[in-house]
Amino acid sequence: MPSSPPAMTTRASLTDLVGYFLYLGTLGFGGPVALAGFMHRDLVEKRRWIDEEEYGLALALAQIMPGPLAAQLAIALGYFQRGILGATAVGLAFVVPSFLMVVAISIAYVRYGGLWWMQALFYGIGAAVIAIIAIAAYKLARSTNKRDPLLWAIFGVLALVTVWAQAELAEFFVLAGFVALFARARPSRRQAVTYGLGGLLVLAIIWLTERWFVNLTLGGEHVLLQILVFFAKAGAFVFGSGLAIVPFLQQGVVQQFGWLNQHQFLDAVAVAMITPGPVVITVVFIGYLVAGILGATMAAIGIFLPVYLFTIIPAPWFKRNRDNAQLKAFVQGATAAATGALSGAVIVLAYRAIYDLPTAAVALASLAVLWRFKVPEPILVTAAGAIGLIVWPLVKGG
Repeated sequence: MPSSPPAMTTRASLTDLVGYFLYLGTLGFGGPVALAGFMHRDLVEKRRWIDEEEYGLALALAQIMPGPLAAQLAIALGYFQRGILGATAVGLAFVVPSFLMVVAISIAYVRYGGLWWMQALFYGIGAAVIAIIAIAAYKLARSTNKRDPLLWAIFGVLALVTVWAQAELAEFFVLAGFVALFARARPSRRQAVTYGLGGLLVLAIIWLTERWFVNLTLGGEHVLLQILVFFAKAGAFVFGSGLAIVPFLQQGVVQQFGWLNQHQFLDAVAVAMITPGPVVITVVFIGYLVAGILGATMAAIGIFLPVYLFTIIPAPWFKRNRDNAQLKAFVQGATAAATGALSGAVIVLAYRAIYDLPTAAVALASLAVLWRFKVPEPILVTAAGAIGLIVWPLVKGG
């Protein structure tokens, strides 16, 4: 097992951070699991702009607070490095490239009446993405949990829970944090009571937030306002992986408002998977189909504004107390839970993306190539997409 990077890090300039997240937003394929792994690999291991402790703090914050993982992790890292300006600049740099790509695809989709080749591309790319996120999840778990039995136990439990529930459950991240806190930091009786009550309050807030936002409706017929409020509700509802938003969106977009039919909605999900950057960028495609470029813009603002606020509001407290032994223990537990949930998500996604011999072959070949060679992910994704374009018509025709 390779040793951890040295404690000494070089603080990145704002220009460096923006440049990196522009790159990641432009070429970062693989969904939230892979993107979190890329940030760790590039910022902690290679460039050493961020130390393990700060990355773990940001990852724990991103998992505990509502919001899609990748975008929230990026914003949290930007905040810890360069404050509000860093969080804002990094968030925009990460989101804008994929926003522009999805708008371009949306224009083509509307003009040409549907994109059959999108399904063909995703047929190959989806299988390759499983290999990418599997490698990323493995490296992240190994680096985070090291040889700590407690952290690996938490990892295992959360992986199983995620596979069983088919979703990442925020409540378990909080519980895992408290398990590590009580096992490692040994609070006094008074502190234990305080933390216990605080934990119950957090769990109650999560529970109430989920149900309140699910049941929230908007009166009136102004479609742009409806789009803004609906996607703000979605951004505040999602915990963990951005993929968790898909069932919620399907219910609102297809069943409640009737903005898209089922086929169009599946195309929207495919757009999110074949474009780099955060998975929740699929809302831009939906917004465009409903109300053009203004609809796409309102959808993007709606989905990412709660993510931004739910990161920068609690971040100062996390930063001020980062040296607190009990917070460190809590963060260790929550981060181990995050790695377990991400690994469980790989299994859930694999079940959906690998369903016949061609997709299994692409996934295994991609895994072997990534394990043996240092092939850049965009090259692998391009090759898998080309295979999908060739094989999909044969499979569909058969």
